[in-house]
Amino acid sequence: MFKRSRRAALLAALAAGSLALTACGGGDDGSSGSAKELKLWHYEGPDSAMGVAWNQAIKEFEASHPGVKVKFEEKGFEQIQKTAPMVLNSKDAPDIMEYNKGNSTAGLLSKQGLLTDLTPQVTKRGWDKLLGPTIQTTAKYDAKGVMGGDKWFGIPNYAEYLQVYYNKDMFEKNNLKVPTTFDEFVTALDTFAKKGITPLSNAGAEYMAQQYLYQLALTKADQTWVNNFERYTGKVDFHDAAWTYGATTFADWVKKGYIAKNSVSIKAEDAGTTFISGKFPMMFSGSWWYGRFQKEIKNFEWDTFLWPDTNLTLGSSGNLWVVPQGSKNKDLAYDFIDITMKKGIQNTLGNNGGVPVAADEAGVTDAKSKELIKNFTTLTGKNALAYYPDWPVAGFYDTFVTQTQKLINGSVTPDKVLTDLQKAYDSGLPK
Repeated sequence: MFKRSRRAALLAALAAGSLALTACGGGDDGSSGSAKELKLWHYEGPDSAMGVAWNQAIKEFEASHPGVKVKFEEKGFEQIQKTAPMVLNSKDAPDIMEYNKGNSTAGLLSKQGLLTDLTPQVTKRGWDKLLGPTIQTTAKYDAKGVMGGDKWFGIPNYAEYLQVYYNKDMFEKNNLKVPTTFDEFVTALDTFAKKGITPLSNAGAEYMAQQYLYQLALTKADQTWVNNFERYTGKVDFHDAAWTYGATTFADWVKKGYIAKNSVSIKAEDAGTTFISGKFPMMFSGSWWYGRFQKEIKNFEWDTFLWPDTNLTLGSSGNLWVVPQGSKNKDLAYDFIDITMKKGIQNTLGNNGGVPVAADEAGVTDAKSKELIKNFTTLTGKNALAYYPDWPVAGFYDTFVTQTQKLINGSVTPDKVLTDLQKAYDSGLPK
């Protein structure tokens, strides 16, 4: 267990000028000023860009807060996703935690009164000046928990998007070039499949499968379609041309061997590690893998390309720093968030395969990381970020996992899957 000094020691250090950040202990919302530790939860691996940057932030926080220690607990994404409402209603709630953004996650918790309204801190510390409009959307919620609202309930310090990771050695061995059109992409998939090589790594038991389906739907959609689905700005029909194309094409890809049937029970971690091992030519997933691939892929050359022939792709701000309403040390939590928004931490994110939201352009020197950031700039420049399919309503993540598993198994038709998605979506809409 870590120990921390008394508030008097911290205030003395502040008076001596050793703390450049906003003073803790004088919060707007009654947080304890005698804290000896900051209880922090997140689910990023230590070798990921976020894990590396946040470990640095912990060291900087402790150095600037004499006697105060960070009690860090690493949690799994699924663990927090499923237990957050219960945990945040208990005495075991952390002071600050990473949490998924969107209506069904951060929005739901804000509606339930489990998250602190950060709006005063955002204005006070200038975080809003560092985050563009697209990034702000997922940090702000209205009274119904719908993103894009008027109050800040989370702060993202990185961004993310999906792209195709590919094994350059396998492409060269099979005389394939990087696809620039969707037809060329399908040709590459077909080339590998006909040689007995499953081209796409997939995880049917977690988020990856639904993201394939959603991306396929997005190729036939526009921003109005996305806003209708994600923000309830218009009617949503899961049997429209876009959703129908997404579900039927996904099922067809399983039949053609582009996606393995045995991936139905695979988790995302296993899908990623099998790509790292060189078993699969491609994997469509998030930029959160980028830093890890830089460090762990040793036996082949790899690169990325954006999904071809689409105006939209999955992506948004990164996950949010949220401060539970029950946090005992809110001022310390605000100080920690502030550190993660500073140039030094932002540059560390950028140089380790992350997509920083407030980095110094000259401070990111890694060539591969610059390419990652350049692709993100391309997407945001054409307003191409379409969020994620599980966001709109509570419980939709689990619904999507179940429905895409059925498509992989071939146990139901795409039409039936879309009907069930429609029922789950309609029943979950905010009243």
